Amino acid sequence: MRIWNINDGQILYTGDILNAERNPQEIGKWAIDPSQSNLVQVTGRNRGQRICATFSPIGAGEFKFWKIIAKDPHTIIVEDLSPSNALVPVTPSSSDVWTLADFILSSPAESSIQLWTLWKNNITYRVQRLEVDRKNISQSWEDSWDGVYADPTVEIAEESGPWDPTDVTEKWLRIILKPGRFTKATLEIALTIYERGLGTTKEYAKGRGLAESICSVLGAASTLDRASSGAMDYAAFRAASESQWKRFYRLLLEMDKQRGEAIGLSLDPTTDLTWVVCADFVSAIRDCSNLERMCYNLSTPEVDHVAQAALLASGFSFADGLATKYTQVSEAVLRHELFEDSSKTDLERIQYFSDKSGFWRGVTDDDAYQVTDTLGQNFKTVTDELYADVMNLIAAPAEAKTRNLRHPLTEFGRKLVVKAVQDSIELQWRAYFSQLILLVHMEFEFDNEADALHHRVDIGHVFRQLVAALRRLELLKWLAHTELAVANNREKSETGTVSKKSAEDVQLVTALEVNVGHLLGFANKNESLAISLTDLVTNLCAPDSDIEVSPSLIQCSLIKRERADLALDLAPFCDQNPFPTYIQGRVLLALNDFNAAAINFKKAAIGMSAENIESDRHSSGLLDDTEWNLLNHGPAKYYSHIVALFEKQKAYSYVVEFARLAIQFLGFKQDATFTKTDMQSRLFNAAVATSQFELAHTTLLLIKDQAMRSSSLRKLVDRMCETYHTIELVALPFPGLRQQVDEILAQKSKVTLDVTEGFPYHQVLYSWRIKHNNYRGAASVVLDRIHKLRGAGEGDEVTGEDILDTPVTRQYLLLINALSCVEPKQAWIYDEPTVSTTGFGRKSEEAGKRKVVSLADIRKQYQDELDRIAAIHNNQFGFEADDVMEIV
Repeated sequence: MRIWNINDGQILYTGDILNAERNPQEIGKWAIDPSQSNLVQVTGRNRGQRICATFSPIGAGEFKFWKIIAKDPHTIIVEDLSPSNALVPVTPSSSDVWTLADFILSSPAESSIQLWTLWKNNITYRVQRLEVDRKNISQSWEDSWDGVYADPTVEIAEESGPWDPTDVTEKWLRIILKPGRFTKATLEIALTIYERGLGTTKEYAKGRGLAESICSVLGAASTLDRASSGAMDYAAFRAASESQWKRFYRLLLEMDKQRGEAIGLSLDPTTDLTWVVCADFVSAIRDCSNLERMCYNLSTPEVDHVAQAALLASGFSFADGLATKYTQVSEAVLRHELFEDSSKTDLERIQYFSDKSGFWRGVTDDDAYQVTDTLGQNFKTVTDELYADVMNLIAAPAEAKTRNLRHPLTEFGRKLVVKAVQDSIELQWRAYFSQLILLVHMEFEFDNEADALHHRVDIGHVFRQLVAALRRLELLKWLAHTELAVANNREKSETGTVSKKSAEDVQLVTALEVNVGHLLGFANKNESLAISLTDLVTNLCAPDSDIEVSPSLIQCSLIKRERADLALDLAPFCDQNPFPTYIQGRVLLALNDFNAAAINFKKAAIGMSAENIESDRHSSGLLDDTEWNLLNHGPAKYYSHIVALFEKQKAYSYVVEFARLAIQFLGFKQDATFTKTDMQSRLFNAAVATSQFELAHTTLLLIKDQAMRSSSLRKLVDRMCETYHTIELVALPFPGLRQQVDEILAQKSKVTLDVTEGFPYHQVLYSWRIKHNNYRGAASVVLDRIHKLRGAGEGDEVTGEDILDTPVTRQYLLLINALSCVEPKQAWIYDEPTVSTTGFGRKSEEAGKRKVVSLADIRKQYQDELDRIAAIHNNQFGFEADDVMEIV
């Protein structure tokens, strides 16, 4: 070891790194290979004083600690802190061959020194930590080593069977596609290798997802055949599918191992966080929570925690001893307890859980004896105080609740917290689910009624606590394992705005990051993250956490992201309060389940329309200020808001329903004119869209705004004609609006040129005027139709067996009948001039001015038309001097 002044290069100290005397003739024995890059570490916080650790890899390896004091720029004192001790590090296990690959020295506090060592065995690694006592290094070297628990990277899938609530494919996809488990590149390469191993090569369509491709390849390797009985052999198919998925999973694990090979250790001196740098990722080392520390040391618990460790160990061993089918059935029954309000007493709930799960059928005598051996006869060591201590293991740290989180997490920090939360959830779920199973077992495991557990332990309270803890864990588990596609805005252009390319890119993040990430952070940038990370994760997972994880607000966020399908998964976590019920309606509305949405909106109506209720207006951006102003301001405004929601989805039948409710609650309020007019307009439009024309007619009469009434009337008439509801149109009374209806129909008739193929507006107008005793008006319509039939050249077509039965002759009969219904002196109409086309397409004007036509004239024209038709059929053609002839 050599120390020099960096300013002038003067050597201040030279010595052996182990402070040993070396024979110059035996230099080969103690020379260190140049590949050993980390032999010296220096740490310390005091000015002019440092602690140095040196390591010699020769032989079994040995450390030496030094105290270095600088007197002046050219004078230092180097003191061996353990001159008489050989500090040989202890390997993680004696059964394997371990090599010390790296070490670092840290000083988290002024008088504290920590030595971190990284051991490797092939690609497996372990990390150990030593709290160095400078006053008694030899003793601390023997007794103060702590191991770092390495999270198991291999997740073992449960056995599949008929009792499995999920399909084999769904189960394995959940394991393989777990967020952060395997990289996309690993999955794609493994799929390619596996496909080649099957001997099949296929071209997959572009745009197909990775999960779909995996299912396609593995699904093709299994076939559903018939058993010897002739029935479909589903058991064999399930076993074959399970085998294919296991093979693919093993391939993934082999490929993923290389990513986890440790390269070295790194220390962040600012936050005092130690990292293991691996080939393809980094792993943070944090302090264990109370539950983690106890679960990882069940065989050697602390003196004060022996009873707690015994209870936890009994729960683990008892639950692990159950067959998979009993565990899965128990979890299914537990969901009923987690998500449904029960009217049963606590003891009835426990009895119900025992009966429905039936796990007691799989409990052997050895399992029962093992529990009593650990917890005593009749479980005498189990008390209310013991359960309170066990539940406190997952309670939120008091320091975490009082912190002012001024520094939010970065994107990388959120990913780190999510990984820690995933690990913590798995352990806590396993611990407290096993405790629930054990509690139910102990309650019914007695010989005498007096020895029953509920006589001395409040098992109902314990049961409720366990259910509450598992309920929050289940919600966090869903958030931590559900991924969402969000825009990747990290790449920005030179102007600071997001470039077009980066705005189109998306990245997958967990729902926990998206919805809870903004609530997570630290109070101080320089605090020890090794402790703060654990406190943050423990606080988030705790049943009494002050970090609000609102299922309803998460649903709002998912609806806004157009993932209502995921929002529906959160429905069991929501309570029955008005706002969650309303949001549940929004979820169902986005999924086009209009009937269920309407039911939820009605359930929430009283609470969401109650006035003088203050609201925090939190909805993750789903509701804007305009919509918030309609809530908690009376039933009318609430229902008007629901009307707008249904109208946006074009669910017009529900628009009708809720618009009528809104109008009903508006009554005769003078200050609600705008809302009433708006609801009447929406009700009218919805009634027209759903062909409820009587309702539309009634609503039309209520509209006070003249411009709106006129436009609505035209819309109603047009819609009824388009849908051929003309009989209903003529039958509607339209009080005060008859003249407008007549004008609308008259205008339609006037602009209609094709009276044979187009909509028969002439007939509708004729019927309308006959209905309202306007016979002369009806006659005018018929006469106009006669002219247009002649102009179109369609008037001479025979429509029946009689040659005299033509469209024109029929119209003449209608015309004569209409004029016959009025007084003889009034039996006349105007014959308007029309512009028609000849048979050769040339226009000719029949008359320059309008003229009066009487009933007698009409009858004469009718007779002339009959004579003309008869002459044509008898081949009698006459020409007059003014006839126009065209020669082609």
